[in-house]
Amino acid sequence: MGVRRYRAEQITEACAEHGEGPVWHEGWPGLRWVDMLAGDVLTLLPGGTVRRAHVGSVAAALRPRAGGGAVLAVERGFALAEDDLADVRPCGELWADPGVRMNEGGCDPHGRFYCGSMAYAATPGAGRLYRLDASGHAEVVLDGVTISNGLAWSPDGAGAYYVDTPTQCVDAFAYRDGELTDRRRLVRIDPALGAPDGLAVDAEGCVWVALWGGAAVHRYAPDGGLLAVVELPVPRVTACTFGGSDLADLYITTSRQETDLRRHPEAGALFVLRDAGRGLPVLPYATT
Repeated sequence: MGVRRYRAEQITEACAEHGEGPVWHEGWPGLRWVDMLAGDVLTLLPGGTVRRAHVGSVAAALRPRAGGGAVLAVERGFALAEDDLADVRPCGELWADPGVRMNEGGCDPHGRFYCGSMAYAATPGAGRLYRLDASGHAEVVLDGVTISNGLAWSPDGAGAYYVDTPTQCVDAFAYRDGELTDRRRLVRIDPALGAPDGLAVDAEGCVWVALWGGAAVHRYAPDGGLLAVVELPVPRVTACTFGGSDLADLYITTSRQETDLRRHPEAGALFVLRDAGRGLPVLPYATT
């Protein structure tokens, strides 16, 4: 069987300058994602309407908290909020350098929230991957990262997948005793096809990777084989997640950055591939 090809459909207006980090949680209205450098969290409402909540100078990523509310990554650290995002409570800055910001993250099976950083100038090695535990303590998990991007766990929780975009690779880790170990390359993506950005893992253990500059999302088997390509009409594809009542729809975020908007006026919109497969429920952040 060859590589399957699909076409995503646009479901919102071009509402984000730099859309990123989609997450589905039934305790919210459903899908949320970020307009990262505007510092806004976007919520998809019925009929394709988008509600915007400002949470800081940067809104890098968010996940639901077990028991209600949200955890967020903001410009230089983490923050907590209630479900309505009206009252954002920063947890303190993790670094002082204004040239470095948070970028993308997710939670592990133990309920800890990870987010990785990058320099605004994409300086090689200037980023780190941080982990926030239930007590609010944050520590560095990976150092020497350039553009820390997608992070998600396998269905059995025994492994994780991670992207540092300039490497052009999706890496796999073993996940043992709450730690990421045994890093290896799952797949290297030809730069002509775009650069790996955010990712999602489905119930079959396959990895869906958004391609910045590639106008597509790729689906890879657990052994790294390419299974499917989802095409979009815009080049800067940033991240994806499964959502809907049965977690069957693949939602895809896009950016207007570095894009010819005369050729690609849809850039910054939210897209979806209906009945893409079956996703995994979001892993929440567990607070004490």
